[in-house]
Amino acid sequence: MQALIEQYSATIRLAAEQHKPLRIRGSGSKDFYGGPLQGAVLDATPYRGIVDYEPTELVITARAGTPLAEIETLLAENGQMLAFEPPHFGPQATLGGCVAAGLSGPRRAHAGAVRDFVLGVRMLDGRGDDLRFGGQVMKNVAGYDVPRLMAGSLGTLGMLLEISLKVLPRPAEEMSLGFEMDQAQAIQAMNSFAGRPLPLSASCHQAGLLTLRLSGAASAVRAAHAKLGGEILHNGDNFWRGIREHSAHFFDADLPLWRLSLASTLPPITLPGKQLLEWNGSLRWLASDADTAAVRDAASTAAGHATLFRSPSGTRADVFQPLAPALLELQRRLKHAFDPQEIFNPGRMYESI
Repeated sequence: MQALIEQYSATIRLAAEQHKPLRIRGSGSKDFYGGPLQGAVLDATPYRGIVDYEPTELVITARAGTPLAEIETLLAENGQMLAFEPPHFGPQATLGGCVAAGLSGPRRAHAGAVRDFVLGVRMLDGRGDDLRFGGQVMKNVAGYDVPRLMAGSLGTLGMLLEISLKVLPRPAEEMSLGFEMDQAQAIQAMNSFAGRPLPLSASCHQAGLLTLRLSGAASAVRAAHAKLGGEILHNGDNFWRGIREHSAHFFDADLPLWRLSLASTLPPITLPGKQLLEWNGSLRWLASDADTAAVRDAASTAAGHATLFRSPSGTRADVFQPLAPALLELQRRLKHAFDPQEIFNPGRMYESI
């Protein structure tokens, strides 16, 4: 594997010398996300495999090209899981793509985001240098912020080689419950439930139905059901998989799909199209052909932001909410520190970076 790293490094150095862009890519399951795809492909999938896994330590280290499915199968065999419940969006989705995209699934509001579980990374920067940051235990904080920066950077800062993640035990029992209510009632209910000592692990509201997932010890799950009531959803695993992987009927619409990050307590926002709420109301999906400015203005007015998550017309340059000048300058400096020749995934996050 060291020979492969040296090959990657040589490719990066040559691209930097020639000022030619490189597109760091795993399986391509998230090619739809972010700005236009540019440059020659730097394929991360050959660099794969589990580097280290000790179940009693609740930490796994794997190479970036390792399929997520392979990692999750190994964890499940040991009664453990990736607690941020990452979406795959394809059967060959890789660990590197998972971290680079920074996307979390239904459990995120209760367990944490991708960045909260990244303990350490090995990466190649824009000079082709082989760097390590962080470690394999939570108390090892040396360079800890760099691994967190890599989560959600869409490959614009460097090529991930290896990632160490904290994992958690799988819950002994899970139960999904359904409640009929409108969106305003659901927002109030989700926030009320979140403030109580209940074993909640996911929430979703769409088309007049609030669905909650309870996870934990069997006694705790059953006690919570007795308190909350609701109809038991017998295909709960399939339901949450559909939400996580966007295979649920809501996501079938041939319309731009917006991802709105808002305060969980914010009342319903009025925009044309269909909405689906997750994370106690702090994540609101909008399938709509509404004008970009109207969606962004609505999110900004509510002190949130809107991301054009998927567009029927393909990748676009205006995917992410424009940054304030000071934040944009900070992004530029960060990019320059890791990738001085700006060869990695140019324009994938912001057009000018």
